[in-house]
Amino acid sequence: MNDDPSRRLEKSWTANADAWTRVVRGRGIESRRLVTDAAVREAILVRRPRRVLDVGCGEGWLCRELTAHGIAVTGVDYSEPLIEAARALGGGEFHHLAGADLAAAALGRFDLAVCNFALLADDVAPMLVALRQVVEPDGGLVIQTLHPWTAAGEGEYRDGWRIERFDAFGGDFGQPMPWYFRTLESWLSALSASGWRIESVREPLHPVSGRPASLLIVANALEGVYKMNRTGHASPA
Repeated sequence: MNDDPSRRLEKSWTANADAWTRVVRGRGIESRRLVTDAAVREAILVRRPRRVLDVGCGEGWLCRELTAHGIAVTGVDYSEPLIEAARALGGGEFHHLAGADLAAAALGRFDLAVCNFALLADDVAPMLVALRQVVEPDGGLVIQTLHPWTAAGEGEYRDGWRIERFDAFGGDFGQPMPWYFRTLESWLSALSASGWRIESVREPLHPVSGRPASLLIVANALEGVYKMNRTGHASPA
């Protein structure tokens, strides 16, 4: 079990919570400062949602930004120290909650769910189906993640586990973080199989390098109710 990348991924967010909070609040990540924070914020605001669910909210920066625009925001994260950091500054309703528990958590319905660099595990289908169950019938989903072309680096362009050591972030990140590299085809297939219709795919560009700083996917809920079937795949109920 100790060698399970998914478990090590979860533990890394707890172990690195203080360092992550410092680097985010200190705006120490250039791509976020120049590109990706604004990209996800604008993708949300253009839809004018009343209630937003921020999945993997971390220390709560996006919740605070959206609350300042008059949006009711609920943030969830499976790292308890990050949720405590978010609560300390306020700007939303925060819950220490694993993604698999979303549908049963009685948080109500949301106009929009957001996963900002938060879907890093190998099996995203359970989370995507759970989100489909907690958004309104005409609700939407915004995912911002690492751009497959940029993130692939010198490695092969195929799904698989990789390691982030946070060398470029500074700060005291005590544990490396496993994360699951996913191709563009894999992202789109997972969404369409989980009850979502792709509205747009965007590639926010870094203003200096001209390379994609992220992949930003906006999707709308399909009609019907989706669930996980006995084979572990998403399907209409």
